[in-house]
Amino acid sequence: MRKTMPKVRTGFASERVTKLASEKPVVIFSKSSCCMSHTIKTLFYDFGVNPAIHELDEISGGREIEQALLRLGCNPSVPAVFIGGELVGGANEIMSLHLSRSLIPMLRRVGGLWV
Repeated sequence: MRKTMPKVRTGFASERVTKLASEKPVVIFSKSSCCMSHTIKTLFYDFGVNPAIHELDEISGGREIEQALLRLGCNPSVPAVFIGGELVGGANEIMSLHLSRSLIPMLRRVGGLWV
């Protein structure tokens, strides 16, 4: 008898993304092997931000969460940065906000940066 893997409801992964994205002022969905994810995490750490990090290649259900991020418009799926519970985007969007001097005020508004 062949075992089948239980199917994960599409909505379940989306609900999980929403829940995880609102756990801290700054949440980053990442992969431990992704150089752009590492760069974005380093940028936030250098600012003094303590984001919640979810390494999709290390957590249960990571593949489903990655699919949910793609459905939300994250392409590539990582890094995916949520600020104040709202999807801001990936590396391009974060770097654009930083270069336009909009990122730090945004982080201050949501309580992700105290200085």
